[in-house]
Amino acid sequence: MDLLRSYAEDDEIANPDSQSSPDSSPIRMLPSKSAAPKVDDTMLALTVAGEAARAQSKPLDPTQHLVGFNPTYEQLWAPICGPAHPYAKDGLAQGLRNHKLGFVEDASIEPFVFDEQYNTFQKYGYAVDPSENSYIGDLEKMKECDAISVYNIPQHEQKKRKLEKKKEKMEEEEGDEQDVDMTEVENPSTDTWLMKNRKSPWAGKKEGLQVELSEEQKKYAEEYAKKKGEERGGDKDKAEPMVEKSTFHGKEEKDYQGRSWIAPPKDAKAANDHCYIPKRLVHTWSGHTKGVSAIRFFPKHGHLILSAGMDTKVKIWDVYNSGKCMRTYMGHTKAVRDIWFSNDGSKFLTAGYDKYIKYWDTETGQVIQTFTTGKIPYVVRLNPDEDKQNVLLAGMSDKKIVQWDINSGQITQEYDQHLGAVNTITFVDNNRRFVTSSDDKSLRVWEYGIPVVIKYISEPHMHSMPSISPHPNGNWIAAQSLDNQILIYSTRERFQLNKKKRFAGHIVAGYACQVNFSPDGRFVFSGDGEGRCWFWDWKSCKVFRTLKCHDGVCIGAEWHPLEQSKVATCGWDGLIKYWD
Repeated sequence: MDLLRSYAEDDEIANPDSQSSPDSSPIRMLPSKSAAPKVDDTMLALTVAGEAARAQSKPLDPTQHLVGFNPTYEQLWAPICGPAHPYAKDGLAQGLRNHKLGFVEDASIEPFVFDEQYNTFQKYGYAVDPSENSYIGDLEKMKECDAISVYNIPQHEQKKRKLEKKKEKMEEEEGDEQDVDMTEVENPSTDTWLMKNRKSPWAGKKEGLQVELSEEQKKYAEEYAKKKGEERGGDKDKAEPMVEKSTFHGKEEKDYQGRSWIAPPKDAKAANDHCYIPKRLVHTWSGHTKGVSAIRFFPKHGHLILSAGMDTKVKIWDVYNSGKCMRTYMGHTKAVRDIWFSNDGSKFLTAGYDKYIKYWDTETGQVIQTFTTGKIPYVVRLNPDEDKQNVLLAGMSDKKIVQWDINSGQITQEYDQHLGAVNTITFVDNNRRFVTSSDDKSLRVWEYGIPVVIKYISEPHMHSMPSISPHPNGNWIAAQSLDNQILIYSTRERFQLNKKKRFAGHIVAGYACQVNFSPDGRFVFSGDGEGRCWFWDWKSCKVFRTLKCHDGVCIGAEWHPLEQSKVATCGWDGLIKYWD
C-alpha cells in the first residue's frame, strides 16, 4: 500500500477521505519503463547530467574554496598540474611575499649611517636612499642646505670654531683674564668676527701662578718621586723570571753501576694489598725555612718525595736510605703553590705565585720549559695518558683552565666557564674527562680537549672544594668541602653526590687541606687546620684514628704507594713527617 501511495497524485494524498473504501478506489499500476516523461523534465535532467559530467572530468582548482559536486577520490588526490611556483608554500603559489606587507629584500646598513639619515630626514626633510644612491624628500631644502646631514658641520660653523680656538690661544699667551662680550654679527659666514676674550662654556678654570714650594714641601716631593721610581723599578724586576739553578746534595749523581740517583730500587714491591693505619713517627725531613704547601711521592715506587715550599724552593728527599735532601730546585721568586710528577718521575711541574709554571728535569735540575699567562696558577696537571704526557693543564686565578703543548710551548685550548679561581683538576673516566672545582663553589665536568661543560654541579648548600682526589677503583672522587666535611661524588655519567658517604669531624674551614685515599681504597685521610691527620673507614664512614702531626696547619698528606702502613704529612711549620 505504501508503494502505491508513493506513486499517487498529490491531491489524492492531500485528500485521504476519498480513498476510504477499497471498492471505490481504482487499482493503481506501476509506471512502465517505456512511459515517456514530460519534455521539460527531460531537458533539465540532461542539462544537469552534462554539467556534472564536465565538472567531474576536469581537475579540481586547488585555489577554490567551494566545490559544487561530490568529487571522486582520484580527483581529490590527483597531483597539481603545471610547473611548481618558485616561492610556493605547500604547493600553492604565494607570490613574491615573505612578509605580511609584501616582499622584503635582505639589506645591511650600519647603525651610524641609518641614524644619520633618519635624523637628517626628521630635521631637514630629505635623506639619502642607500639602495639607489640618490636623495629623497624635500629636494629644494636639500639644495638650500648644500645636502649636509645632521652630523656635518656647515662652513660658517667651521669658521666660527676656528676663530674661537685662535682667540683662546691668544688669551693664553696674553694672560688676560677679563671677560668681554662678543658683538654678534648678522652674517656668520664672513670672517669679520669681533671677538675678544669670549670663553667657551666648557673651558676649564685658569690656574693661578704657581707658588714657589717651601723647603719642606720640596723635600717631601723628592722623597715621593724617589719612592715611586723604586716601586716602578721593583715591578719591572719582579716581572722578569728568576734565573733557575739547582743544587745536588747527595754523595754522587751516579752509583758504581752507572745508575742515576733517581733510579728506583729493583726489589721494591708491595708486600700485600692490605693497608694499615700508621701509629708512630719514624722520620722528619726539615730544610724548608717556611711552610710546605704540597708533597708528592715518586710515582709507583715512592723512594723519593718532592716538596713545594713557601720559601720559593722545591726539594726532593730520599725515603729509603739516607733520608736526606737529594736536590734543591730554585727557579721561583715567590712561594710555590703546586707540584706534579710525570708518569715516570723523570720530570715534574711547579706552579708559583710569581705567575710562572716551570717544567723541570728531576735528575739534572734543568728547566725544560717555562709557561705563563700573567695570572697566578693554582693547580698544574699533566694528562695521565702515556701518549699525552706533553699536555699540561693549569687552573688559573682568572677563572680559566689553560692547556699547553709542552713541546711547542703553545696554548692549545682554554676552558673558560668558571666564575672564580680554579682550585683543582682531576682526571676521571679513563682520562677522557676531568673534574674541576673553583672558588665559585661549583664542580664542572669537561670532556678532555672540548671547552664545553658536560656536567655542572652547583647547589645552594655547597661550599668551595679546594682539594679533590680520585678513589683507587676510579668510581668515586672525594672532595674536601670548606664546611668541615668530605663529600663523595660518583664519576659515572651523572656525577651524583653519594649521600650515604660523608666524612666529618675535622676542622678545615679556610684551609686547602689535601684529601687522599689509601692504595687499597679502605681508608680516607686528610689533614686539618689544627695540625692533625684524620683517618676514616671507607665503608662505615667512622673516624678510625687521628694523629697530631704538626704545629699549625697540616696541609698535605700522601700514602706511600708501596709501603702499606706509611704516610707522609707536611705542614706550615716547614716540616715533612713520615709515619708508620
